Amino acid sequence: MKRSAKEWGLRVAILMGGLVIAHLGVTLFVQGLFRSLTEKGGLPFLSHGRTHVAISLLIVAVLLFVDRSYVKIGTALCMLFGGPIIDLFTRLLQPLLAGGSMPLRLLLTTAGCVILAYGMTIVIRSDAGTGPNDLVALVISEKAGFRFSLTRITVDALFALGGWLLGGTAGLGTLVCMFLVGPVAGFFLPVNGRWIEALVRKLCP
Repeated sequence: MKRSAKEWGLRVAILMGGLVIAHLGVTLFVQGLFRSLTEKGGLPFLSHGRTHVAISLLIVAVLLFVDRSYVKIGTALCMLFGGPIIDLFTRLLQPLLAGGSMPLRLLLTTAGCVILAYGMTIVIRSDAGTGPNDLVALVISEKAGFRFSLTRITVDALFALGGWLLGGTAGLGTLVCMFLVGPVAGFFLPVNGRWIEALVRKLCP
C-alpha cells in the first residue's frame, strides 16, 4: 500500500530519533574501551564519524547491486547524518568521560552497546530505511533465513577482523560489542516494531 506524505514524515522522524540514540551509544562505546583504526596505526587523518561515512558509502554501493530495494531515503539520511552525530557527541562527551577508571570505561562500553542496539532497532523498524552498517546483517538474515542476533554477531566479528587487519586494535571492548549488540537488538526488534506500527496506525489512519 502506498504511503502518504504524512506517514513518510512520521517514519523518517522516528528513524532520526533512533539514529540519534544509536550514535549516542556508539560514542559511549568509543569513549569506553574500543580503539579503532582511526586512532592507532591505521588512518589517523579520519575521525570516527568520517570513517563511518566512508564505510557506509562502500556498503551502499555494494547493496545497490545486490538488492536496491533495501536502500531507501532513511539509508541516505543515516549515511549523511550518522558520522556528524558521532563527531558531535564525541566533542560534547569526551571532556566528561576522558581519563576514567577501567571499571567505568567497561560500564560505558556496555551501556553504549545496549543503547546502540536499542536505537538501531528503532531505525530498522521505522521502515523508512536502515543504516548501511546494519543493512549488512539485516539483508543476510532475511535472505538466508538466519536469526538476526546471530547474523549480527558474525557480521560484527568480520568487521572487527577487517579493522584489525587495517591496523586497528581489538580488545575487551570489541568483544563486548561483538557479543552484546546482536542479542540485545534481537530482543528489541519485535518490541520496537509493535509500538512503532501502533503509533503509525494511530497518527496516520
